[in-house]
Amino acid sequence: MPGVEHDHCETALNSYYRDIRRHAVSTTPQSASSVARIPSLYQFFGPGGVLARSHPAYEFRRGQLQMAEAVEQALTEKRHLIVEAGTGTGKTLAYLLPVIRSGKRVIISTGTKTLQEQLFYKDIPFLQEHLGELRVCYMKGRANYLCRKKLYDLTDQPVLNGLEEISQFTIISDWEKTTETGDRAELTEMPEGSQLWSKLDARTDRCIGAECQQFDRCFITEMRRRAAESDIIIVNHHLFCADLAIKAAMDRGPDAGVLPEAGVVVFDEAHELEDVAADYFGVSVSNVRVEELLRDAEQTLRRANLPVTQVLAASARVRERSQFFFSLIPPGEGRFAFENRAEFLEENGDEYIGFQNTLLHLYSELRNIPNKPDEVHNLSRRVEELRVQLGFILESNQKNTVFWIERRGDRRGARGGQHNVFLQATPITVSDILRQTLFDHLETAVLTSATLAVGGGFDYIRGRLGIEHARELIDRKSTRLN
Repeated sequence: MPGVEHDHCETALNSYYRDIRRHAVSTTPQSASSVARIPSLYQFFGPGGVLARSHPAYEFRRGQLQMAEAVEQALTEKRHLIVEAGTGTGKTLAYLLPVIRSGKRVIISTGTKTLQEQLFYKDIPFLQEHLGELRVCYMKGRANYLCRKKLYDLTDQPVLNGLEEISQFTIISDWEKTTETGDRAELTEMPEGSQLWSKLDARTDRCIGAECQQFDRCFITEMRRRAAESDIIIVNHHLFCADLAIKAAMDRGPDAGVLPEAGVVVFDEAHELEDVAADYFGVSVSNVRVEELLRDAEQTLRRANLPVTQVLAASARVRERSQFFFSLIPPGEGRFAFENRAEFLEENGDEYIGFQNTLLHLYSELRNIPNKPDEVHNLSRRVEELRVQLGFILESNQKNTVFWIERRGDRRGARGGQHNVFLQATPITVSDILRQTLFDHLETAVLTSATLAVGGGFDYIRGRLGIEHARELIDRKSTRLN
């Protein structure tokens, strides 16, 4: 490692980090006294250390200590780090302790709910026993939380289907009065596939943010507050990438997304990050999305007692055109490439243009409503967004994009017994996207998994994810740190 080449690399990296530091997010370190109370890495992981004393059967793992040292070095030097740590390394503690010692806020993103729960319910409590109280927040995607406004709107004008939904609505209404989190996981009696919950969850489509009457009591607002007061925020890749895509679309505005700013992010199970990011930086248009939009528009206008005749007529024309258009999509099962888009447009151009024109007409009718509330502004935005994205999927020649058709067996929202049809555009590579929206804004990113290296190195994963200037560590009996 030492030598002329290494010195040249150090100079280049120092210059690189000087350039990006003005964009990177940092957090205020803990006081020197509080950090001093935390054991050193060797005192914690070494023979006879905290871990050994806590578990009588514990055996010292040199790879765990080396990974912790590599993470601490990356945090100190404000560099990125890629670590392949095999099963049994104990990697969660190996990155948690250095982060806690640094005093910096960290977001930990995992590939699975199982690992999220291990971190929050097992690793964090263990560390709190030995290090003292830690400020930690476990965050889930917005669809896991109840929207109070949707619940109250439905209470005023109930639109429920059958006895099952009526029973579920009663359960949710009673629970809303006592829950502190609004997390549907508390509703153990609620079936996993509840259609009613999808009408009441806190997804962004109908959210009007600070303009909402329930904003101060909103469970998403409360989740944001808890996260802003935490030093460790545990999420999954889906929530992280969804939040990143929203922030990128809104140019990292102050109210964009739900995750607080953090200078350090740890991606555990990082081998799954590329596929998840590709989904969230792509676009998807479906007959389900159209139907949900029209349903929301019709219910919102009726609740607001607005002049709706012309808008409802425009909505009906969109529904009619949508059903016909999606019935023309090439046949196939599951997910398959939309290879003949040009031929499809040549053959069905009139139907496509007709569908687009009805969306444009609905958009105009919504915009023309006088003295409209924020919910209607939000509806017009959704209509225009759908119209633009449909145009991109059918007409774009962007080379870094693959176009898909997907049919799903769930017929919820479908009419006439048809499958739900999704048209999707996904970036072939997310390297430039992640470099520009993520890695260039961070002090330190740590990527770890049991399977990251290809051919003994990380060139492949670097190229796929767009991560540059990263140290490397492989733990397979012998380790290598570059």
